[in-house]
Amino acid sequence: MFSFISSNWAAQPLVDYETVLNFIRSTRTATGLRVCARLNTKEYRKGIKISDEQMQQVNLRRHTSRSLWNYTIAPL
Repeated sequence: MFSFISSNWAAQPLVDYETVLNFIRSTRTATGLRVCARLNTKEYRKGIKISDEQMQQVNLRRHTSRSLWNYTIAPL
């Protein structure tokens, strides 16, 4: 979807969150796929460390193409 959002955005200034959300929300593909977007304003704690053991418990399946970027996380 990022390529469709980028085409829709067409290098207009992203002056605030609402502008960004409007570009995302108004994006459509040729087949009619639409994107739902909302701003998450939750504050997250910084500095939380995850142990190697905890990371091993994540059900992560890497894809064959660009495996560092493309993966699926599924429930256990």
